Amino acid sequence: MMISVILCTYNRCQSLATALTSLAAQVLPESVDWEVIVVDNNSRDQTRVVVDGFWRQNPERFRYLMEPQQGKSFALNRGIREARGNVLAFTDDDVTMEPTWLHHLTAGLRSGDWAGAGGRTFPERGFVPPHWLPTEGRYALAPLAVFDMGADTKELTETPFGNNMAFRKELFEKYGGFHTGLGPRAGSAGPQKSEDSEFGERLLAAGEQFRYEPDAVVYHSVPPNRMQKKYFLDWWFDKARADIQAFGVPDPKWCVAGIPLRLFRRLGVWTLRWMAAFKPSRRFECKIKVWVLIGEIGECYRSRLRAKQLAATRCDVQP
Repeated sequence: MMISVILCTYNRCQSLATALTSLAAQVLPESVDWEVIVVDNNSRDQTRVVVDGFWRQNPERFRYLMEPQQGKSFALNRGIREARGNVLAFTDDDVTMEPTWLHHLTAGLRSGDWAGAGGRTFPERGFVPPHWLPTEGRYALAPLAVFDMGADTKELTETPFGNNMAFRKELFEKYGGFHTGLGPRAGSAGPQKSEDSEFGERLLAAGEQFRYEPDAVVYHSVPPNRMQKKYFLDWWFDKARADIQAFGVPDPKWCVAGIPLRLFRRLGVWTLRWMAAFKPSRRFECKIKVWVLIGEIGECYRSRLRAKQLAATRCDVQP
């Protein structure tokens, strides 16, 4: 059995060095072979130098790949194609992990009992949320890549987060790779989310089973620029657009200009709640809901325009 850890990176050589140091300290049974594949998506900093330093120390463990096609999904798919492992684990260049992270994350997959697995992602140690940030909901800290479903091992009925997930490699051969129209892409003005959730939903819809591994713990960095209201609003707006692209328009039978009527109703309700809320965290929570709905409404309308343009193009080429 062999495990390949795939880590895609773009212009984050400092945090990458920290992540690779954490990966180098992973502890697994001697019977398990494993590798770390760093996929550089056209970085212009010292990424190659950082990876080469780890490769020189352990050439059998660390590998460097350059993916010239810009976009995280292209980099992920390149890593998948080049991976030698039977089990593929995924993480990011701005995390650190417990030394037993990889062992716990992949244990159920190595036995063949599960198709995929996801672990817990916490904010970096010492993180204190600002007073305006709601923290009660399961996905309240999703813009910080936080995922926590408790301390009990169980079946995972939703998609894990991309910084802490693993799948058997055969699933990519069976269902295809990550959607290249989704995911982060430098210089893109479009939505840059949902490549991981779209892939996970594809597998769940096919009947594959995932396992939640609470002892597979990573810590995600929280740089100062992410602790701003604008970052959270932009993230949720972008996520809403990406989800419409990934999963389609909800309630397509009851639409005006391609926009489901219920989205207008919800927008009115959450706008009123935003205006009436007094507590800072509750007020910002309502504002986030408004931004999500605006993103969904805008993307539904754009989807309708794209469909009309495609239909017109098809008509133009008919003999």
